[in-house]
Amino acid sequence: MKILCNITDTAMEEKANGSVDTKSPVENGQLPDPSNWGVADVVNYFKETGFEEQATAFQDQEIDGKSLLLMTRNDVLTGLSIKLGPALKIYEYHVKPLQTQHLKSNASS
Repeated sequence: MKILCNITDTAMEEKANGSVDTKSPVENGQLPDPSNWGVADVVNYFKETGFEEQATAFQDQEIDGKSLLLMTRNDVLTGLSIKLGPALKIYEYHVKPLQTQHLKSNASS
């Protein structure tokens, strides 16, 4: 009997064909705001977006939502000790857009 949630099925299919999901989960047409996330939330976010292996680096470095929003490109590329390819994708497709969304939502408040 196979009981898996849709996110797990999708991630497994994508891993099987060698691709990595670089899409950010969207809530109500916007990226989520990680400012109140704990370390576990950050880790789960990256696991759900296809970076299961790299998610542990955020756990090891105790990166919570506030820390995530403060990270620079260099922090992601060198501070997490993960391979360059995934680090670039994590920064460009996830960290940077989350930071931009957070700044936009705070500016309009």
